[in-house]
Amino acid sequence: MRATPDTSARPGTPLLVDRFGRVATDLRVSLTDRCNLRCTYCMPAEGLDWLPKPDLLTDAELTRLIGIAVTRLGVTDVRFTGGEPLLRPGLEDVVAATAALEPRPRISMTTNGLTLARRAAGLAAAGLDRVNVSLDTLDPKRFRELTRRDRLGDVFTGLAAAREAGLEPVKVNSVLMRGVNEDEAVPLLRFCLEHGYQLRFIEQMPLDPQHGWDRDGMVTAEEVLAALRTAFTLVPEPGERGGAPAERWLVDGGPAVVGVIASVTRPFCAACDRTRLTADGQVRNCLFSRSETDLRALLRGGAADEEVADLWRANSWSKAAGHGIGSEGFSQPSRPMSAIGG
Repeated sequence: MRATPDTSARPGTPLLVDRFGRVATDLRVSLTDRCNLRCTYCMPAEGLDWLPKPDLLTDAELTRLIGIAVTRLGVTDVRFTGGEPLLRPGLEDVVAATAALEPRPRISMTTNGLTLARRAAGLAAAGLDRVNVSLDTLDPKRFRELTRRDRLGDVFTGLAAAREAGLEPVKVNSVLMRGVNEDEAVPLLRFCLEHGYQLRFIEQMPLDPQHGWDRDGMVTAEEVLAALRTAFTLVPEPGERGGAPAERWLVDGGPAVVGVIASVTRPFCAACDRTRLTADGQVRNCLFSRSETDLRALLRGGAADEEVADLWRANSWSKAAGHGIGSEGFSQPSRPMSAIGG
């Protein structure tokens, strides 16, 4: 936790503004740091040192913070992440409490999809609007090698269940890595077109706990697009991108689209509209932030909602201009992606 930044120049708005004129309206909420996969680029085979249960926000604390974000800070979109959010036992209750807020935010979830099939209908009934499912390969053997689990069929079943439950558009998130799955750009898009899913390729980012990320091993957005153009005609989707992370392309004239998130080679920091809450109650204003602000301590110390909101505003005001990947002095955050939330 860091000292509260100087906010003397901050405008008198209740919103999550920063010094560069950006306003955070998209809240990413990590529900747990645990995961039931062991993806090679995310964590070691034995897993990580998980957060102790007493450190985690309770459901009541979690919903209170989400409520503060929506009703006092102008958040309009809430995305549940992890770790793997489906490992949170009270997920449906948290979703329902979020959906009951006024004004009601848009609610989504990023998941590996392993147990989505048996919970998709209940989550939709609770108020979840849509899902993103992580899927980096269509090959069972390669899936086992990448995730250290033989569960590809469960992901396929979960995707179909999400579509059946109306959690649409069902989006698929894919990371291509050199020498691992870079040959699957076209097959992944064909699969998504066939099943009515919306595919998004994401450049691999330096968020692994081993700190072994190498830019030369990352398949760039331009390489992904070049591969896709060997089989499809791609035209930029008309309209303003705004704060959306993905550049979207019409496939063969549309209406199907494919997105490419060039977080490293074409960063969109200037339009970033996100704020992040970790499973242990720390608020972060950037995925790559080296510091965070402890909201859990305020809650457990008896603080009023507006006191919590003010500290959250101060955290946003201190947001840097960009993540700085590739710049001299850049270093990865101490927490890996599984502990920050996607």
